[in-house]
Amino acid sequence: MTTEIIRTQRPEPGDTPVGPRRAIRAIRVDDRFNLLGAAGAAIAIATLLFGWITPLSGVVGWAIIALLAFIGVYAVLVGLSADRIEVMDRVMTVLFATAGTVLFSALIFVVAFTLTRGQEALPHLTFFFETMQVTGPLDPLTQGGIFHAVVGTLIQIGIALAVTIPLGITTALFLNEVGGRFARFVRTISDAMTALPSIVAGLFVYSAIILLITHQRSGFAAAMAISVMMLPIIIRASDVVLRLVPGNLREAAYALGSSRWKTVWTVVLPTARSGLVTAVILGTARGIGETSPVLLTSGITSSLNLNPFSGPMISLPLQVFDFVKSPEPNMIARGFGTAAVLLLVVITLFSIARVIGGRGPGILSDRQQRATRDASIRDIQRITISNDRRLRGTAPAHPKEDTP
Repeated sequence: MTTEIIRTQRPEPGDTPVGPRRAIRAIRVDDRFNLLGAAGAAIAIATLLFGWITPLSGVVGWAIIALLAFIGVYAVLVGLSADRIEVMDRVMTVLFATAGTVLFSALIFVVAFTLTRGQEALPHLTFFFETMQVTGPLDPLTQGGIFHAVVGTLIQIGIALAVTIPLGITTALFLNEVGGRFARFVRTISDAMTALPSIVAGLFVYSAIILLITHQRSGFAAAMAISVMMLPIIIRASDVVLRLVPGNLREAAYALGSSRWKTVWTVVLPTARSGLVTAVILGTARGIGETSPVLLTSGITSSLNLNPFSGPMISLPLQVFDFVKSPEPNMIARGFGTAAVLLLVVITLFSIARVIGGRGPGILSDRQQRATRDASIRDIQRITISNDRRLRGTAPAHPKEDTP
């Protein structure tokens, strides 16, 4: 009995015609009509309620009524051709998109308003390179600046980073690599400190350092108060990043005979490096914007102080508070200019954190991929040369004596 095996020839890549690529995430025509119809109906309903039936004033009220009407009408229109699950999905998508739009609009409004109010002070170079030591409230904006506040902020943040970076990353490593009952207690405390009011941190440092040790406000005390606020942010963010490191990397290192802490130093930390940098930047952005703990611990001064252990040292948030409490228009303009500088610094830090943290653990950048590819090519060349020498009988007796 003979068995015939029928084999089907697989078509070559060029034999099958390729049609246009289907856009899976594209918006359908009926979805567009539903959105436009719901928007038109919402505007009409809100205008009718606020214009003809119950004439009320307020743009916010009109916007709320329009949003509620839009969601209701949109749900009805989608429900005409879809089931309940798809209706819920579309409504939640609209709610999330609305929330993101509102938050982004609020951010744009705050930035634009601050820059507009501070545009009188920002164009002057003296605003960035002079202090307020010899400048009064009635002096023009061409005199005086925030140089002392910028330097004070840099010194305080530098001290705070020197304290929080090793302590925060080490604590996150302890929570992930050691664990245990005490680790759960530490994680609970760090999570609770995330919601700690900043004024409480300022009072703690004021009573523990100023009243008991230094007996004066200083930049060091302000840096300690900022550290209390930055530390839980760094611990929490670093903890999340270290959890994302694949476990098979640790297992491979242990299988090769590596110890726990050598694995942490050579495998875990390099893998999570971008995420740890992001955690530090997020904590720095939080610390730069703190006002109430600095108000209690650093003191207010109009001169430059480079010694964080002696005398008051002002920072940018505290300088904004000192400027805007004055009734003079020039001082208020300086306050908004200082707020604009602080806001731009914080937004820059968050942007850098977003760019650095855009890659997950283990994902290499283009430069790192090129370096890894070049190292692999060098390894292949070294292995090829070693094999050729071994085949010709000229290889060294011990493998460690191989030279590329």
